[in-house]
Amino acid sequence: MRQVTEIEVKKRFYLDNPWWDINKTYTTGFKHKRAYFDGLLSLLTEKDINRAIVLMGPRRVGKTVLLKQMIEDLISTKTIDPKSILYLSLDNPLYSNISLEKLFTYFLEEQSLKTNDAAFIFYDEIQYLPKWEVHLKTLVDSFPNVQFCVSGSAAAALKLKSNESGAGRFTDFLLPPLSFFEYCNFKNFIPDLSKADNPSQDIEKLNEKFVDYINYGGFPEAVFSDSIKNDYQRFIGQDVVDKVLLRDLPALFGIADPQELNRFFATIAYNSGEEFSYENLSKSSGVAKNTIKKYLGFLEAAFLIKIIKRVDDTMRQFRRTTQFKIYLTNPSIRTALFGPVDPDEDVFGKLVETAVFCQHMHSSAITNNFYARWKGGEGEIDLVSIDPSTQKPQMLIEIKWSDRTANNIAGIKPLITASKKNDLKSTIVLTKTHHQETTISDIKVIFQPVAEYCYLIGIAYIEKFFAIGLHPSSATITDPKRFDKFLQPKTPTK
Repeated sequence: MRQVTEIEVKKRFYLDNPWWDINKTYTTGFKHKRAYFDGLLSLLTEKDINRAIVLMGPRRVGKTVLLKQMIEDLISTKTIDPKSILYLSLDNPLYSNISLEKLFTYFLEEQSLKTNDAAFIFYDEIQYLPKWEVHLKTLVDSFPNVQFCVSGSAAAALKLKSNESGAGRFTDFLLPPLSFFEYCNFKNFIPDLSKADNPSQDIEKLNEKFVDYINYGGFPEAVFSDSIKNDYQRFIGQDVVDKVLLRDLPALFGIADPQELNRFFATIAYNSGEEFSYENLSKSSGVAKNTIKKYLGFLEAAFLIKIIKRVDDTMRQFRRTTQFKIYLTNPSIRTALFGPVDPDEDVFGKLVETAVFCQHMHSSAITNNFYARWKGGEGEIDLVSIDPSTQKPQMLIEIKWSDRTANNIAGIKPLITASKKNDLKSTIVLTKTHHQETTISDIKVIFQPVAEYCYLIGIAYIEKFFAIGLHPSSATITDPKRFDKFLQPKTPTK
């Protein structure tokens, strides 16, 4: 039987690497960049640390485009020789039986490079190569002057194998679905939040974008394409959800009944933001409790959900986790399964809550976010941010998609009580349109539109951290004072 020849492989290299043609100017054709571009590029060009970058995240969040945009930037602004850059998508069957090192050797030979020359190597869809993590670690150790960056859509597999074999040699970089801040940028919408004469004017426009973001705004292609948006259930449902649940996770974890996992995830997605227990999940989904624990771990590894644990009114965690909330990593995943939700429907409030948590989802700060409930449900707080250094609360936030709490102080009594009990001087109530700052029982209460909060917290995470070259996953908001300008309303009413 004929085998793929070296000549055929090298010929294919030229199709995958059009920038090798020095007579043409390479451009991706994509003007918009993910807000993570600068952070990833800074890691890639860091020469003092000999590590490979493992770019992971859900399907269709723009990983391949991001890689090619970095290549374009390396050539155009970093004056890197285009012929020292190799990009390969390993889902091409031509490469299926060739090791990473052999592919790298072919590249060196074709471009007449030495083993100690500087180069940039991008292996896309790395999960298609068996034992990629072992081969990549060997390459990193053997060629210290070469910068390796790999990516893949099977996020759970990448995370698992990166942790197993890449300690000290791999740097994981999570690319999540779009934040609301990124979505607005992609829509060329920059809200003016400084109109003291009529603050609600821009809030109404921002809310329109926020509603669209919740239903359709998680994945870049859908933002730019009306045809994809109009067929969102097929685009996201089949490509992002079905392939993960029915192919990636079963192949990685040996799941015997993928359809059971699919049904289980549908139950969670339909109830994103609700409080669960193993008992009620088992009853509603028909899945055994021991299996549920495994499934939740699988879905978190695939970056489809995030489990938020519960604390009491003193903000202490419970010794046994019996109740918890589960959020989708982006609310538009629900649209992909069940269709869009009207902003006047009751369930939309839970999707708003999901959207708030999603703005923190890419950061290690999400591990310091909890919800509080005590006295049989009499007191509840939607978001509790714990300072990891002191294990004390640094901010309590109530999330509403209405303005009723502004005129009903009794509705936020648990928030005031918990703030006083935990020696906090201020708290935040997220509303639909209402701006106000007032004092209740010596606690400063900041009423702020939830869309504005989501937009501004995106700036705090992305622009501030990337300005000094940090990826959000290594950064945590430990001092709220650093972000007062982002967390407080711009235009409080009189």
